[in-house]
Amino acid sequence: MQEKKEINVGGQAVIEGVMMRGPDKLATAIRRKDGSIELLKTPFISITQKKKFLGLPIIRGFVSLIEMMIIGIKTLTFSANRFELDLLAEEESEGKKTKERSKTAENTANIVSYIIAFGLAFLLFGWLPYKLADWMHLSRKDILFNLFAGAIRIVFFVLYVYLISLMKDIKRLFRYHGAEHKNVNAYEHNCPLIIEKIQDWSTIHPRCGTSFIFFVLLISILIFSLVDTLVSAYILHTPVPVYLRLAYHILLLPLVSGVSYEVLKYSGKNLNHPIVKLLTVPGMALQHITTQPPDNDMIEIGLVAMKAALDMDLSEHKVKIIEE
Repeated sequence: MQEKKEINVGGQAVIEGVMMRGPDKLATAIRRKDGSIELLKTPFISITQKKKFLGLPIIRGFVSLIEMMIIGIKTLTFSANRFELDLLAEEESEGKKTKERSKTAENTANIVSYIIAFGLAFLLFGWLPYKLADWMHLSRKDILFNLFAGAIRIVFFVLYVYLISLMKDIKRLFRYHGAEHKNVNAYEHNCPLIIEKIQDWSTIHPRCGTSFIFFVLLISILIFSLVDTLVSAYILHTPVPVYLRLAYHILLLPLVSGVSYEVLKYSGKNLNHPIVKLLTVPGMALQHITTQPPDNDMIEIGLVAMKAALDMDLSEHKVKIIEE
């Protein structure tokens, strides 16, 4: 087996494209309706590298998560705007009347969609699992309570991913996710960056965000169980009420995400360790849903994004550089 590259690269799928993050750059490549490729390239250095305190273990994990959430939202918004431009152009060519939305209306719609998304996440992964555990009369048994609530969260998460994977647009997004992983796998193993050779690589990657979410779900069971036991035994001296559990468990999420980040980082460097292999099984298994086989055009999009993020030569690709 060829030696792996030391420089990490990774990213996410977006609408008709791929975003890649290199050591000091973000690059998003989009396939437009006419087949052309547009590339948005911006400098980016994590604040965890600029501020020593924010780069400490555990803390850097939560800070990086917030950074990537912000980048993810911005990148998805960018790709959605390009996709909407193509739809408007297509409707105009067919003689259909298009109604242009104001910026205010667009921003309002985005805010409402984020509120609904966070509300649904709170319901499915917060309140409902805890309420179900309480209905099962597990409040007096802290470890069993969190095992049950954690299992419910995992079931909801897997079911949610499976259901959205049945949607046509999401299935296409997952194919771009597969393109991202194939490119990263090829690069990390020093494979020639030729589309046909990149296609030979797997769509599964251990550092994927899907694995990170699974680590969060598993580690939250451990941390929440430990804290609940301490609170009920040494502070309240009674079983912890559901609403109180939920309140301080939310406050513990930065710690949970920080620990999960460190576990994911360690696992990426020690993939052959038996415990690491066991821990990565659930997340990598779920990637069989969240990544789908891409076609060559999708591979090219991922390749352009990766090359741009790593400052590699793009002359063999017909790319239009755009500025925002």
